[in-house]
Amino acid sequence: MRKHSVKSAAIVGASLLVLAACGSNKTEGGGTTGGSCDTSKGTLTVGVVAPLSGNLSALGVGIKQSAELAVDEANKKCTVPGYKLTVSAQDDEANPAKGAQAATKLSTDPNVVGVVGTLNSSVAQTVQPILRDKKIPQVSPANTNPSLTRGNDFLTAPKRQFENYFRVCTTDDLQGPYAANYLVEKAGKKKIAIITDGKTYGEGLAAELSKQVTKKGGTIVGSEKVGEKDTDFSGVIAKIKALGPEAVYYGGEYPVAGPLSKQMKDAGLDVPLMGGDGIYDGKFIELGGKEGDLATSVGAPTESLATAKAFVDAYKAKFGKEDYAAYGAFSYDAANAIIGGLAKTVEGGAWDDSKRDAMLTNVGAYTGSGATGNVKFDQYGDSTNKVLTVYSVTSGKWKDVQTGEFTG
Repeated sequence: MRKHSVKSAAIVGASLLVLAACGSNKTEGGGTTGGSCDTSKGTLTVGVVAPLSGNLSALGVGIKQSAELAVDEANKKCTVPGYKLTVSAQDDEANPAKGAQAATKLSTDPNVVGVVGTLNSSVAQTVQPILRDKKIPQVSPANTNPSLTRGNDFLTAPKRQFENYFRVCTTDDLQGPYAANYLVEKAGKKKIAIITDGKTYGEGLAAELSKQVTKKGGTIVGSEKVGEKDTDFSGVIAKIKALGPEAVYYGGEYPVAGPLSKQMKDAGLDVPLMGGDGIYDGKFIELGGKEGDLATSVGAPTESLATAKAFVDAYKAKFGKEDYAAYGAFSYDAANAIIGGLAKTVEGGAWDDSKRDAMLTNVGAYTGSGATGNVKFDQYGDSTNKVLTVYSVTSGKWKDVQTGEFTG
C-alpha cells in the first residue's frame, strides 16, 4: 500500500511556488506571480473510490487527500490547458457492493476521465468491469492481488484482464515471498502458523507466503480463519498455540490484526505476528500490535526517499497534521498518471467520449518521476517498481528494517 508524480508536471516543489500563465477566458487562482489558467472549456473530474468511513478510513482518507493534492497542483500549473480539474471522492466502505455503486455513479458522469482506487483487492474485482465498460482508466495505489492484472494463472499463464486497469504498487506474488524470506532466513522462524480473514487480499498474500516458506525449508504448522468483524479470537488462538508456532502470519488488515496480536500475547502466545501492507499503519499498534511484530509494505519508506520530499512537504502544508498513511504517495502518483495521460490525450483540443480509447493508451504509456521513484506500467498494467520493505514494531513505532526486491 506507497508513492509517484507526473512527467508533464515538471518539478513538484517548484510548482508550489510558481504558476505559469495559460490564458484568460476563465481563471483558476494564480500563484505568487499572479498568473492564471484558461479554464474556458469546463471542468473534468478525477474520481476516487476508497474507504472514507469505517475501520480502514485512515488509509482511504490518505488516498483521497493525496489525489486532491495532485489535482490542485495540476490546476496551478495549467497542466490540462482549457480545463479545471476536480476530484469526486466516493466512499466504498471497503465493501465490494458499495464499491460497485461508487463506480457506477462515477461511470455515468461524462466528465470523469479516470479513477484513483481502490484500496481493497476484493472491491477492485467489482469496480474493474464497470469502469472497463465505459473505458475509464482505473489506477490503484494499493491493490496487490496479482490476479487483478494477470488472471488466476498469473504465474504460469499470465493474461491481461482489463485494458483500463493499472496500479502503481507491486503485487503479492512478490510481497508474500519477500516476507517469507525475511521470516525464515533473517528472523529465524521456521515454524509458522497462518490466520486469514477469508478476503481476496489476505488469502492471496498468505498463499504466496506459504509456498515460499516451504521452499526455504520452513513449515506451515497450521492455518485458521477469522471474520473481519470478529473481536474475540480466543478459540483460534488456542488452536494455533497448541501447534507451537515461532511466528504467526496474518493475511488481512489492521482492524483485526492489532487486537489479534494483543490477545495472542495475553493468552501466552508471545510470538511475532507478521502481516502485509494491510497491517502497516499506526492504528495496528494503537489496537494492540506489540513490540517485535512485523509487516511488509510496498515501496521504500516514504520519508527516506528524496523523490518524496516535495510530496510530503506539500501534503503537510495542505492538510496539516493529517497522515497521508501507507498509500498517500502512491495515490499522488496514481492521480498524476491519470492527469499526465489526460494532458497527452487533450493536447490543446477538447475532451469528449471519442477520446477514451486514446486516454487508455496514454495512461498505459505514461512514465514519470514520482514520489516513490519512476512510474511506469508493464504490458499487464502492473507497476515496474518492485521495491518492498519490512517493518518492525520498535519502541511503539514502525521501523524499517529491510528494503529491497524479491530475488527468489
